[in-house]
Amino acid sequence: MAFRENPFGELKVPLAWTAGVALVVAVVVAVTLLLSDRRETFQTEAYGATRQLGDAVAAPVTQTLAAPTAWLGNGVDYVQGYFFAVSENRRLKAELVAAREWRDAALALRDTNDRYKSLLGLKTDPPIPMAAARTVSGSRGPFANTRLANAGVEKGIKVGNPVMSEIGLVGRVIGVTQGASRILLLTDIASRTPVMVDRTNARSILTGDGGPNPKLEYLRGKDPVKEGDRIVTSGDGGVLPRGLPVGVAVKGLDGRWRVALASDASPVDYVRILLFQDFSQLANAAELNRIPPPPPPEARPAALVGVTPAPPPVAARPATTPTTGQAPAPKAPAPKAATPRPAPPRPAPPATPPPAATPTPEPPPPEAPL
Repeated sequence: MAFRENPFGELKVPLAWTAGVALVVAVVVAVTLLLSDRRETFQTEAYGATRQLGDAVAAPVTQTLAAPTAWLGNGVDYVQGYFFAVSENRRLKAELVAAREWRDAALALRDTNDRYKSLLGLKTDPPIPMAAARTVSGSRGPFANTRLANAGVEKGIKVGNPVMSEIGLVGRVIGVTQGASRILLLTDIASRTPVMVDRTNARSILTGDGGPNPKLEYLRGKDPVKEGDRIVTSGDGGVLPRGLPVGVAVKGLDGRWRVALASDASPVDYVRILLFQDFSQLANAAELNRIPPPPPPEARPAALVGVTPAPPPVAARPATTPTTGQAPAPKAPAPKAATPRPAPPRPAPPATPPPAATPTPEPPPPEAPL
């Protein structure tokens, strides 16, 4: 194709007209901005017609001129994201792993916080002092089912104290020392707990056999228990307080009544040990030790009305002196200015020598028995 046959040669005139129009528009905009940018408009806070026209023209023009720049920036970001997608993917994967770790930690903390709230909200009626502890180890087997808690005699824990989780009864303390206590679980073969059916008040003994559901033994009465009945402690024997939740009654595969323990609904990690001694602890000690005031005179019995109270006892007289056998006379106050009279002289009695002291013979020593 020859140069004179170039199709772009026909575009010279339109391009020239376009450049001229653009130049004219730029000049008009520049003049408008110069006229509208007057300092007195800022001082007097005036918004005249010139400034209104300038702002009306500058807004769409500026937006149109800024559009290519925005398109260029978006294109650069797209190309950069396309070429750096691998590194960005790796970074996002690392952040996702860290976020999952934080999510797991947050869920664990939320679960622990909920259990703390449940333990702190655990109350008994009447209220019994409690000591919080954490089970640090467990011993499970066919003949032993115990746990070790990290609280001991320093918190007032004694042998026989009941142990509860945030849901129900766990067992009782069978050994205690400084900083540790051994908990016998309800499922141990040596565990015997007096319980009752909450619906019928039927008494029973919860007997552990090493399985997850201890047995209900020595039930009395006609239909004393049904499926789903709530089982609580009976308080018989004074070992445990009455009304602590234990679980619900279920029918075992062997046809015997058993208890699905409420404490199995969550891990037994945090427990509260009830500092229960006997039922006298549940009474109001302040009321028992308070001395009642004496009754008023109007409330005295009729047999005592008009009786003169007995006089106070007279102090005992001083004993007589061993020499004269008479009680000593009370001392009279000394006269203020008394002149003593001289007594007439009396003949002195003849002096007699004092009798010689006779020594008292000592008794002979006792003879030794043959």
